[in-house]
Amino acid sequence: MTNNREETMKATVDSTETVAAPGVVPAVTADVAGMTSAERARMPLTLDVVKAAAEQHGVCVRPVLREVVDLDTGEVRMVGVRCNSTVASKCPACADRNRRSRMAQCREGWHLDHEPVAERETATRDQIELVTYRADLTAEYRQTQREQDAVQVEDLREAIREADSDLRREGVRGNLPSVDRPAAPAPVRSTRRRQDAPNLPRRKVTKTTVGREFAGKYRPSTFVTVTLDSYGKVRSDGTPVDPSTYDYRRAARDAVHFASLIDRWWQNLRRVVGWDVQYFGTVEPQKRITPHAHFAVRGSIPHAVVRQVTAATYLQVWWPDHDEIRYSGDRLPVWDMRAKGFVDPDTNVPLTSWADAVADLDTPAHVVEFGSQVHSKGILGGTEEAGRHIGYLTKYLVKSISEVVAVDESQRVSEHADRLAAELAITPCSERCAVWLLYGVAPKGAHSRMTPGRCRSKAHRRETLGLPGRRVLVSRRWSGKTLAEHKSDRAAFVREALAAAGIAKPEGTDRTRLMWAPVRAGDPHAPSRAELLMQMIAQRLKWRAEYEQAQAVLVALPRPAPDEGLNLSATHREAA
Repeated sequence: MTNNREETMKATVDSTETVAAPGVVPAVTADVAGMTSAERARMPLTLDVVKAAAEQHGVCVRPVLREVVDLDTGEVRMVGVRCNSTVASKCPACADRNRRSRMAQCREGWHLDHEPVAERETATRDQIELVTYRADLTAEYRQTQREQDAVQVEDLREAIREADSDLRREGVRGNLPSVDRPAAPAPVRSTRRRQDAPNLPRRKVTKTTVGREFAGKYRPSTFVTVTLDSYGKVRSDGTPVDPSTYDYRRAARDAVHFASLIDRWWQNLRRVVGWDVQYFGTVEPQKRITPHAHFAVRGSIPHAVVRQVTAATYLQVWWPDHDEIRYSGDRLPVWDMRAKGFVDPDTNVPLTSWADAVADLDTPAHVVEFGSQVHSKGILGGTEEAGRHIGYLTKYLVKSISEVVAVDESQRVSEHADRLAAELAITPCSERCAVWLLYGVAPKGAHSRMTPGRCRSKAHRRETLGLPGRRVLVSRRWSGKTLAEHKSDRAAFVREALAAAGIAKPEGTDRTRLMWAPVRAGDPHAPSRAELLMQMIAQRLKWRAEYEQAQAVLVALPRPAPDEGLNLSATHREAA
């Protein structure tokens, strides 16, 4: 009987291999046929193997398929576009690419010895004439409105739009005053400093951004770390010693307003030191899930000044009181079509409008301050220590907030994160937040599509844990370039290196003649994801071979003088 079973199995395998089409891998092989279903289930899928190969060769594993039409030739092709994710758990290749771009941006601006941005150009004659013409149109528009000439009003409105477009084309940037929306008067608040906050010296801030030079050759810069205050004693893993006394409400509100507190800190620092301090910083959570920020600061700033500014900086939040929730569960405010606003579900009385809620505030709803933990250190440019701190600044950019703090590593940490997330869910994040409806206040810009207590802002998501803003903070005059321009510089360096080795690459494609569109679902010409990834892997290997060939040629060439040939700085070598 055993021989019969073996012969039957062999016949089955032979028949399967005979039926299989040429060039197609048989569905059942002699090795697989003897496996159990559990063993076969553990075998990797084709797509998993292709994705592993893509990760190994630095290829995006989540490309977005786009259809590109060349309007000149009529050629239609499908290309994969990188997802540009900044989180390694989603796409390691794109996350690492973005991190390297940030490292290059940080390195290029940290120890500059010259001003990165030129002074603004003076207004041209054409720009002045256009502004004068728009002023005349605005005055005529106001007069026509008073005369209630609807046809003439619409004509003038269109003429004002054309004038605004002409100003943009002439190189004028900034917001132009709207002729339809009157400027809302800002509420008057006291600018007097709090009595419990130490005073700060104030100097006129000059336009310079470059730090001092010492001994004719040293130009140190600064590395600064600031964090929020304590909310209760914590253990080594960051969890509260006594969760019942830990101030989760204050922790949630401080996290929501942390970005505004950082802005106030930079204002105060610039006023104290007297020059336009520039910075590159990242915002990360501590173990206790409290945000703190690391900054690479251009120029040398004494540690005593940093501590003084940190101790004297605070942020007053002039919002309505939101300590007690008035609506919850099934009893929530409802939208009234006749009142065009939210009303009480029982009495149909309209909720307090935002303007009325903030009109007569005597005290702020919340005050945000820094903690006593402040660290600052002088760093010399071009040293190993500078490179190490740049790596430390960008270390966690490829991880989400929940991955940085390892929320799921223990039940105690998970419960701490749950408590904070629950408090963040009922903490308003802005003037337009739908959470305000739970406190009986209609937020600014309320509309019928709002759901009371449901705000889409990142501030209320568990994966952000109270860090709703940007992870990277860069001042406007850091390097004189945007992140896209830094990426373009890296690509230009690669093209320059290839050209030196005799491998010509186009400077760039004229995108004005290309029309991009998403690929329709079910398009029979669309490649599968595995096929698309394999195409991108092959292209990546080709590019890498060309670059390695170029590097070999460059090593053999005599090194050019500093003022000619290729730029071989550390910033550009990151492009490899």
